[in-house]
Amino acid sequence: MALSPGRRTIGLVRRVGAFVVLLLVASAAVGVVAPPASPPPARLAAGVIVSGVAVGGLTPERARARIRAAVARPLRFRFGARSWKATPEQLQVSFAVDEAVTAALAAAPGERLSLESRVIEARVSRYVGFLAHTFNRRPVSSRLVGLIAERPLITRSKAGLAVRRQAMVEAIASAMSAGSRRPITLAVRVLRPTVDRADFGSIVVINRGTNTLRLYRGVRQMHSFRIATGSARYPTPTGTFRIVDMQRYPWWYPPPSDWARGLKPVPPGPGNPLGTRWMGLSAGNVGIHGTPDAASVGYSASHGCIRMYLSEATWLFDRVRVGTPVYIV
Repeated sequence: MALSPGRRTIGLVRRVGAFVVLLLVASAAVGVVAPPASPPPARLAAGVIVSGVAVGGLTPERARARIRAAVARPLRFRFGARSWKATPEQLQVSFAVDEAVTAALAAAPGERLSLESRVIEARVSRYVGFLAHTFNRRPVSSRLVGLIAERPLITRSKAGLAVRRQAMVEAIASAMSAGSRRPITLAVRVLRPTVDRADFGSIVVINRGTNTLRLYRGVRQMHSFRIATGSARYPTPTGTFRIVDMQRYPWWYPPPSDWARGLKPVPPGPGNPLGTRWMGLSAGNVGIHGTPDAASVGYSASHGCIRMYLSEATWLFDRVRVGTPVYIV
């Protein structure tokens, strides 16, 4: 018996549905097929080191982060008891981190790579200039400031310091290139003072009351002499002076004073009032000199000058110079 068209259609639908059901049951039996998985991330070869930073086995992103953390560490400096730090940012130094990671990806196991640092010397020099401004100091020479108990009072000298700028720029650049963070000792040059108390020159101290002249070398007394100083009418001036004129076998010229009115100049020779050596002072018409009148030494008998025995004046002449300070008290 032939089927009607309607019944044939219903039968076809039922068969298709049964096939679909069977297909689903079969799929459940063998498991659902997942989409294909992504490949695992690339990793650097084992044992790779970039400027002292171990990055072997890491992904590029982790390697990049580790290297950046390492190079961001500050440089440490020290000088004596002082220490301080400066970051690469303060020094305006940058690093080729991306390029280093790219090179590390292609590196063989255990390979060591360097990290390029971009050091601009002019910028690092500015930081070194700051260090120089902080630590540089001028040397201070010893200075004669007066007398204490009739002995010279001389200040102590102090050495100066100057930062060795180029050496510091090179040390910073080297540390950055090597990835080192070992403390950098500040490189300095010691500046010696021009004058030190230990080698201070001659100083003459004259005491009118005791008619003595003492020669000091710095604070150390070298010799003491008996002398003649000015009389009550023509006293030797007191104060701080310097030797401004030195003559061997001098002429004597009459000073502008009433006691010398009408006198004539005396050439060098046995009768010269100045003897054979003259050490003129900044006091004006007053000086230290030898005298042929040995009997006056030890007394206040001159017209203001300081008289010495001839041989002692010669000895003193050879140990002072123009500029030697003279204190008269």
